[in-house]
Amino acid sequence: MSQKMTTEEYRQFLSEGTRTAKIATAGADGRPHVAPVWFVLDGDTIVFTTEDTTGKGKHILRDARIAISVDDENPPFAFVIIEGTAEAIHNAPDLQHWTTVIARRYMGEALAEAYGKRNAVPSEMLIRVTPTKIIARKNISG
Repeated sequence: MSQKMTTEEYRQFLSEGTRTAKIATAGADGRPHVAPVWFVLDGDTIVFTTEDTTGKGKHILRDARIAISVDDENPPFAFVIIEGTAEAIHNAPDLQHWTTVIARRYMGEALAEAYGKRNAVPSEMLIRVTPTKIIARKNISG
């Protein structure tokens, strides 16, 4: 039987390895849009970046509501679903810091600086998601 994760457990779950987050936004016509993103945690805040010309970027600028799903596809399976509000920050003074932190997680130390610099461009927005609801379950098949 599945179990609820504690706050410490879901933070660890979200931070370990290179799991991608699948973010859900809504288009202007209400159609759902899901996209994978690289992310990190900053306390309780989920941080990722996207260009302002992408579907997800345009959607977030129009409507700050967002849902995020991160899962473990291996038995005994686990997932975290987050509903929240996204803040899109153009020209963030700490953009390169965050693009480098994110790159370090997914590309490793050797490539972190190069990817951080490559992704810290004027069209890139820093997105900070403040959770309003979190559902975190583990041991789904247990």
